[in-house]
Amino acid sequence: MTMTYAGTTALITGASSGLGAEFAGQFAARGSNLVLVARRADRMEELAQDLRSRHGVTVTVLPLDLGRAGAGRQLFNELTSRGIAVDTLINNAGFATHGPLVEEDPDTIASEISLNVAALVDITRAFLPGLLASGKGALVNVASTAAFQPIPGMAVYGATKAFVLSFTEAVAHETKNSGLSVLALCPGATRTEFFEVLGGESAAVGKMQTPEQVVGTALKALDRKDTPGSVVSGWANRVTAGFAQRMPRAVTVAVAARAVQDW
Repeated sequence: MTMTYAGTTALITGASSGLGAEFAGQFAARGSNLVLVARRADRMEELAQDLRSRHGVTVTVLPLDLGRAGAGRQLFNELTSRGIAVDTLINNAGFATHGPLVEEDPDTIASEISLNVAALVDITRAFLPGLLASGKGALVNVASTAAFQPIPGMAVYGATKAFVLSFTEAVAHETKNSGLSVLALCPGATRTEFFEVLGGESAAVGKMQTPEQVVGTALKALDRKDTPGSVVSGWANRVTAGFAQRMPRAVTVAVAARAVQDW
């Protein structure tokens, strides 16, 4: 069954491009009003104008650096003051670093952990009571196939996404009788600005999917009567993730290292 989100409101972080923009487009096409959150106001305003004209939905744009402490509660308080109740939350904001940990910039990896982990938890906790009360939407946290094994060369990123997967599956179980669909979305390499920020595609593993394919995977999972706690996008990625969970840990680490290291 295809779910309709007409009359509901979806909050999407990291909404200025890539998966965030694609989530915005696909939820707007299903009738959802939107709250778009990212740092780049100009990109979000362009997207908002397009979605308003094409789908007739209400789109609120909030430029905000979610990597700052307490940003989730700040976001919740801002929307509450505007009288905006959120039915669906899509935690998509995040970034990766690539290289040996000893060479990583400490401030950059602190920001990576803050955005990928702390902000996601803070935002989820702030909005979860309202999501449960609404019962008309979903909670989607964007993890990664990087979550299924340690990744030498992307040690911090892989660990943050392992956290997101574990955290989301736990929340899905805690809320399983509530009517709220909770999903950890685990894409593999996806053709977005992710690799531009990372500095190149050397860390990309396997055939790249499009944002449309990845978001389509999430929506198909949400359309199911019993939404799973997590889903991997792409059959090849599902096979790889399955092998990673079954092979000896030392083997999966060695394979991951060969796949992403380029030094």
